[in-house]
Amino acid sequence: MEDKQILCVGLVVLDIINVVDKYPEEDTDSRCLSQRWQRGGNASNSCTVLSLLGAPCAFMGSLAPGHVADFVLDDLRRYSVDLRYTVFQTTGSVPISTVIINEASGSRTILHAYSFLVADFRQRGVDVSQVAWQGRGETPCSCCIVNNCNGSRTIVLYDTNLPDVSAADFDKVDLTRFKWIHIEGRNASEQVQMLQRIEQHNARQPPGQKIQVSVEVEKPREELFQLFGYGDVVFVSKDVARHLGFRSAVEALRGLYGRVRKG
Repeated sequence: MEDKQILCVGLVVLDIINVVDKYPEEDTDSRCLSQRWQRGGNASNSCTVLSLLGAPCAFMGSLAPGHVADFVLDDLRRYSVDLRYTVFQTTGSVPISTVIINEASGSRTILHAYSFLVADFRQRGVDVSQVAWQGRGETPCSCCIVNNCNGSRTIVLYDTNLPDVSAADFDKVDLTRFKWIHIEGRNASEQVQMLQRIEQHNARQPPGQKIQVSVEVEKPREELFQLFGYGDVVFVSKDVARHLGFRSAVEALRGLYGRVRKG
């Protein structure tokens, strides 16, 4: 019997990494020490880590056809990630981020822009059959500048109008294939419907067959906070904890205890 997988739902991005010896001044022409394309995005990166740990996993996210999507999918496949649930949009492009990494300080500055990812997924063996191809929008793209002297990374993200995975897309997922589903908080109203579908599925299953659920709340947006109560495991970013008034990880853990699922 085939092992059940872990499904990660969320973003995949093309990161353009620029490594510099010092952060460039505005309106100047500078050389970088190195530059590379790299697949990014929280859910996408989670698949990479799970694959390296030997866990069978699948990615579900939106992509727009093109060279960027091809790169991303090839890289995911290289990590043996199942891509059957990828949602392919017919318009738009993959998000692209530019990341500036200062090697001296370790800082990262990120600039985001969307439009190569399928090829990268495939190279790493990630199953991309679950990708949701969207009919409009562009794949996100980030550009990263890395400072070689202090280790800083500056990232610029161009976040285009590529639609996120919808509840209707998620309805096509065969839940019996999965033992764990991870949701990266994005379009919360749609994701609540996805999580409720998992709850309904679990209600019909014996204890040993229930799907474990994790949610990630990274951005300090109020609409995402409704996801807290749906995860067996909840990941909360430093930005969210600070937004909610917590000054340490311990404070956040204690303060959020009443907002998460008991157990």
